[in-house]
Amino acid sequence: MTKEYLFGKNLNELIVVTRKLGMPGYSARQIADWLYGKETNSIDEMTNLSKSMRDLLSRDYEYGLSQPVNSSESRDGTKKYLFRVSGEKYIESAFIPDRERFTLCVSSQAGCKMGCVFCMTGKQGFQGNLNSNEILNQFRSIPEFKKLTNIVYMGMGEPLDNFNEVMKSLEILTADWGYGWSPYRITVSTVGIKDKIPEFLERTRCNLAVSIHSPFDDERRMLMPVQKTNSINDILSIIRNYDHNKQRRISFEYILFKGINDSPRHIKELLRLLNGIRCRINLIRFHPVPGSDLESPGNEEVINFRNALTEKGIHATIRASRGLDIQAACGLLSTLEQNKTIQ
Repeated sequence: MTKEYLFGKNLNELIVVTRKLGMPGYSARQIADWLYGKETNSIDEMTNLSKSMRDLLSRDYEYGLSQPVNSSESRDGTKKYLFRVSGEKYIESAFIPDRERFTLCVSSQAGCKMGCVFCMTGKQGFQGNLNSNEILNQFRSIPEFKKLTNIVYMGMGEPLDNFNEVMKSLEILTADWGYGWSPYRITVSTVGIKDKIPEFLERTRCNLAVSIHSPFDDERRMLMPVQKTNSINDILSIIRNYDHNKQRRISFEYILFKGINDSPRHIKELLRLLNGIRCRINLIRFHPVPGSDLESPGNEEVINFRNALTEKGIHATIRASRGLDIQAACGLLSTLEQNKTIQ
């Protein structure tokens, strides 16, 4: 019989488990503390539960951690980890050290449905959603776990397309019975799923990053098919109408493509679109993917684009390309080849 994993369950789910097994009411918080407050790896280590309770728990459940099956390290110190997930598929996550900041870029899906033309993950198609165990296992099971200062949901998949499991993982990361992280250390990136953004903004204080890539409908639709049903105007309207008193940072991701979205008219339209929204724009260099004719503008053009936005009052930064030599940079995560080997 396949046992359920305890790791990745929230407090309410642990309460259901303990009630089902006839354990005392307080035992759910004890189990949560062992899972998320201490660095344990087995039910046997939960020593403030009686031996009989641990045996009872072990009958139907197991802890549920799994180590990465492979890793690679970039010249710049970035590390890419490969994890095996349910359905006999694989996903990748990236550890990015930067002075005193240590960021983990986690995946929320195996593959992706969104089909953005510039993204390797989208080109491999969609294999399935990750559950909260598989999302949080990326965080808990890397050697750098204790160093981590930030988490970004910017790996494989569209987080808001796997809404319930992503939200559960965020709850566990930020709850006092969980890891107790500040939500301001966590950023969730989305292409813009308008039906889910309001609930995300209401239920969590985690930062939100919206991929925009062009302020013009026809261009964004060409780059990101999601524009057909989730227009950037609709998304911005939701953000504008939201109560901003939660001190959340809203950012917009903008990959620069040579001759497509890097002109003065794009700067002018971005300024118009984002007027009145307290935000920043992260400018990202395009990293070539097989089968694409898209190119990145040169460094001078990227810097000039940033300066033009900054001069007009929008805080703009240029994201450093990290892990390019191990295919860990923005848009390059893909496990298509690994998935093929097991089919």
